[in-house]
Amino acid sequence: MLSKDLLDALSKQVNAEYYSAYLYLAMSASADQMGLKGAAKWLFAQAKEEMAHGTHIYQFILERGAAPTFAAIELPMTSFADINEIFKETLAHEQKVTKGINAIATLAMKESDHATYQFMMWFVNEQVEEESSATEILDKLRFIGDNQSMLLALDNELGTRVFENPFPDQED
Repeated sequence: MLSKDLLDALSKQVNAEYYSAYLYLAMSASADQMGLKGAAKWLFAQAKEEMAHGTHIYQFILERGAAPTFAAIELPMTSFADINEIFKETLAHEQKVTKGINAIATLAMKESDHATYQFMMWFVNEQVEEESSATEILDKLRFIGDNQSMLLALDNELGTRVFENPFPDQED
């Protein structure tokens, strides 16, 4: 059984994951409006991944015999100056998510809730990948600068991303 503190933290993380999905949908729409269809596709896949994360945590809460609490999902930023701003915000957002995930893992350790700790370790490792991906894209954007040809090449590269549900046994 989950403690009240862990239940509250996990419920808050479900909300945070759904907020992340909204944010990435807003970013995807903005990239689409900029004519960067590849970046829009990458960000849309990211939104779907965040929804899968939230659903996975929701299902874990239920498996532990508890019911999540729900809060309103904050409105995301919807206007971005350029693709650089989108990916700077992506990295900043993922760093914020990492702090939340780490806090839940730390709380689970303190409470000796080994099941929750083990569950959260998947997310801890996932956040390393999330931050690395955003950093890599930002590094490429810095290298590209104002070179529109290279931006188009990066956009094409980003457009090759295909969403793969990290939890294939999870119901859609």
